[in-house]
Amino acid sequence: MERLEILNGDQIQKKIDRLTYEIYEDTVNEKSIILAGIAGTGYAFSERIFNCLKNISDQEIQHIKISLEKDDPLSNAIDLGIDPSKLEGATVILLDDVVNSGRTMIYAAAEILRNKVRVLKTAVLVDRRHRRYPIKSDFVGLEVSTTLQNHIAVDFESKEAKAFLE
Repeated sequence: MERLEILNGDQIQKKIDRLTYEIYEDTVNEKSIILAGIAGTGYAFSERIFNCLKNISDQEIQHIKISLEKDDPLSNAIDLGIDPSKLEGATVILLDDVVNSGRTMIYAAAEILRNKVRVLKTAVLVDRRHRRYPIKSDFVGLEVSTTLQNHIAVDFESKEAKAFLE
């Protein structure tokens, strides 16, 4: 199958701006929040949200990278990128670029929930809605109905970010 562009750089930025305001509105009464991006393009997405959020909010915002083996999350320890004790009582937003089956997101969420966080919410740029795991996206840039054979790729490294359906 040929690559079909589903979001161009301008559209991605507009979605990031909207998601940033949604996250801010939802957490406006929080003194501090933690943005936890899943390593890879999920972290690149979370960086963009972080940079926008720090421009509109006076909250203390921590930005961390969660590292895990996406194909086999239990094969290695999940690295939260922060001392787990700092999650106690925290408001955490878990971010990834695309949620497919929900496996990566649910294993990352489970690791966060080993700590007594106050609130855990999720944000994604693209939600494919093909769940095999019970994870919900609280903040969504774009919902796309695809076949199970399709793949969505987000490229944040080129001059202009793009999202493709493959």
